Amino acid sequence: MSRLTHVTSGRYAPPVPVRELSVVSADGARLHVEVHGPDGAPAVVLAHGWTCSTAFWAAQIRDLAADHRVIAYDQRGHGRSPASPACSTEALADDLEAVLAATLEPGRKAVIAGHSMGGMTVMAAAARPRFQAHAAAVLLCSTGSARLVAEARVVPLRAGRVRTWLTARLLGSRAPLGPVTPVAKRILKYATMAPGSSPEMVEACARVVHACPRGVRHAWSLVLEGLDLEGGLRELTVPTHVVVGTADRLTPPVHARTLVAALPNCVGSTELPGLGHMTPVEAPELVTGKIRELVTAYAADARIEEGA
Repeated sequence: MSRLTHVTSGRYAPPVPVRELSVVSADGARLHVEVHGPDGAPAVVLAHGWTCSTAFWAAQIRDLAADHRVIAYDQRGHGRSPASPACSTEALADDLEAVLAATLEPGRKAVIAGHSMGGMTVMAAAARPRFQAHAAAVLLCSTGSARLVAEARVVPLRAGRVRTWLTARLLGSRAPLGPVTPVAKRILKYATMAPGSSPEMVEACARVVHACPRGVRHAWSLVLEGLDLEGGLRELTVPTHVVVGTADRLTPPVHARTLVAALPNCVGSTELPGLGHMTPVEAPELVTGKIRELVTAYAADARIEEGA
C-alpha cells in the first residue's frame, strides 16, 4: 500500500466520499473503493493509471458528485489497495469486474473512464461478461494498447532500440522517488505534463505519484513494457471517446490514433494541443465535460435488459 499523500486544499484535494468499502477480487486481492454523490444518480466509474490513486481524479469527483454516483477505486498496490504478487492485465480486468459487481446493482450501467493504465484496464476487461453488462460508454484518456515503451518519448533520442532500451530501464527503475522537492517536480513535469502546467497541477500529481511504492511501480512497469491489448481493443464495442494531449511523452498521440482507427464504436476523439500525459489534471473541465456528455448520451437512464 502506498503512503497516502495528496494536496489538502484546492480543486485537486480529494473530496470526502459518502461511503468506502473493501472489494475482494477474483484472486483474493483487496481493493479500496470510494463512492461519491447521490444514490440513484447516473453512475460513473473511474480507473486511474500507473503510480496514481483515487486522488488523481479529485477534480472530476468534486464536479461530478453533485449529480452523479461516482465510483473510484485504487488499483492493486496503489493508494489504499494492498500490493499483490499478481500483476497482469488479467488481474486488472478481474479487479474492475469486482468493483462493478460490488457497486452497481443488477440492471445498472455506468460510464467508465480510464486514464493511462486505467484505460488499459478497460481494454483488458472489454470482453468480460460483467463489464459488458455494466458499461454504457467509455472514456479513454492518455492510453494505448501496445508498444508503450517503443513509442514513449521520455528519453530525448530518435526512435529505435537504444531509446527503447533506455526508456524501459528508466520507467522500470527500482530507485525511490524520494520526497516531493522542486527538482523532483521539475522531472515529473518534464516526463508527464505540459510545459505550461501550473504549479498547482504539478504539486498535485507529484504528491500522488511519489506516494506509490517503488516495488509496485517496478512490478507494473514490467506489465506495461510487454503490453498487448489489441484483441481487447477490438472487443470494446460500447460507445468510446478518446482523449490525448499532443505533448504526451508517455503515450503520445500515435496511440490515440491507433485506438480511434481500431475501436468498433468510436464516437469521437479529442487531441489537446500542448498538453501532456496527465489530462484529467491538466484539462479537468474538458475531461469532466466529456464524461458528462457520455452520460447524457448513453447512461442517463441506462439499464440492461432484465434477465441479461
